[in-house]
Amino acid sequence: MKDSQILSTFMDELVERPEPPRVLVFDACHVGVIMRAVLFVEATMMTGAMFGAAGLLDWLLRVSVLTGAALPATLAWLIVACSLKGRLERLLPPFQAAFGVALGAIAGVYGCGLLRMTAITTSAPWLASAFTGAMLSALLVVALFLRAKGRTPAATAARLSELQARIRPHFLFNTLNSAIALVRDDPARAETLLEDLSDLFRSALVDQGESVTLEQEVALARRYLGIEQVRFGERLRVEWALDPDAGNAKVPPLVLQPLVENAVKHGVEPSASGAQVRISTQRRGGIVVIKVTNTVPAGQGQRGHGVAQDNVRDRLRLLHDVQGQFKTALVEGVYQVRIEVPA
Repeated sequence: MKDSQILSTFMDELVERPEPPRVLVFDACHVGVIMRAVLFVEATMMTGAMFGAAGLLDWLLRVSVLTGAALPATLAWLIVACSLKGRLERLLPPFQAAFGVALGAIAGVYGCGLLRMTAITTSAPWLASAFTGAMLSALLVVALFLRAKGRTPAATAARLSELQARIRPHFLFNTLNSAIALVRDDPARAETLLEDLSDLFRSALVDQGESVTLEQEVALARRYLGIEQVRFGERLRVEWALDPDAGNAKVPPLVLQPLVENAVKHGVEPSASGAQVRISTQRRGGIVVIKVTNTVPAGQGQRGHGVAQDNVRDRLRLLHDVQGQFKTALVEGVYQVRIEVPA
């Protein structure tokens, strides 16, 4: 008896152990990082301006002077760090951190130079400015390093949760039973069904990295819905509205498939007449909007513990920070999940 091509491919994927990618300690191209860096430096300047201030007006004057130096220096630090993102990613984390601190010292000297050029101050505290820039950069780099480090256990827990969802016994048995029923009447369709099942297992078990393209996630969701279409037949009515310009958007692995699975579980399964499931993607300027919509039986809501949705929400936050949005709504028997990610 020859091993099937599906199982061979499946086992080959399990044997492969790709080298883990290097972690970028601080990604200064993130909107969330920019906001936090500016607010952190500004709060520090406002606190420092309190020392020696004679009153409110004097404090405001000191804040404006310090902001005139600190804000351009902070933005310069962010611009340089963002422009060198590709090169920094090739370095080990300690060297990335050292670069960030050294760049902070240079930014501090730059801010002091701005004050000196505008003749706001007669003395130029070059050394103090350099140490202040280095200290603030070090604190920011440490905070971002801890955030980057926190992605690893969070991503692992998310993958384990999705793995349990993908290999649920009843889903596996129903799929195999559907394939067995098709073997004699439609062997080609049975083969396609098993190939789709293999792709689902492969995606759940193989490490795909921090992100994949939306196009890959759509392809995986198509395979899942193809499997369920065999099981439910006309009860499952699927509609796709995909924007080709949105396909390159970065999303966490296995972010779309659990949402369409929820749509089938809570929309199609409980209803004798079935339900309609609609998946749409659209690029709107600098963002991509992803919607998964399904009808629910009359008098019922989208019941469940919300584990899959919480999983998706957490991974979006880790990957895109404040740029990743996740919302749900149930209106007049129609349930919708809406996701926004950077284009």
